Amino acid sequence: MAFSENNPGTLTKGTANAHPSTNGANIPAAETDAALRARTDLWGNRLLASQNPHAAVIPLERARDLEPDKGSVRETLARAYFRTGRFTQASEEFERAVEIEPVNDYAHFGLGLCLMRRGDHLGARRHLKLAVAMRPDQQDYRAALARVTDDA
Repeated sequence: MAFSENNPGTLTKGTANAHPSTNGANIPAAETDAALRARTDLWGNRLLASQNPHAAVIPLERARDLEPDKGSVRETLARAYFRTGRFTQASEEFERAVEIEPVNDYAHFGLGLCLMRRGDHLGARRHLKLAVAMRPDQQDYRAALARVTDDA
């Protein structure tokens, strides 16, 4: 994972070798619900991993609408929003991901970054401390917490 407050395009998680053969917008209507949910989530993840967050938003929003209580979809959509500079929407999705899965360290990290950008240092510290407590080995989490603590 990489973190840079000045460059929203650096909020990344993991890597993927696959490159999508579609732009994510042409999802056949005849697919079963389960197949459609899996495909939209997969396309969104692949587009996000291929450094195309704007295109990833389309299938990820559809995946969220199909499975509104799936934390992983909310987190991935939040990352896409963050990387496109849509910080309010990113914050809302990270917050929902944390509500669904309170032990999602990455959702706490992302929410902390969004709150930091909005100037809510107390809220940012709260979520970043939780992320660090859950994954103390993550250097990016500790760096973000240090930055928000230094800025206070």
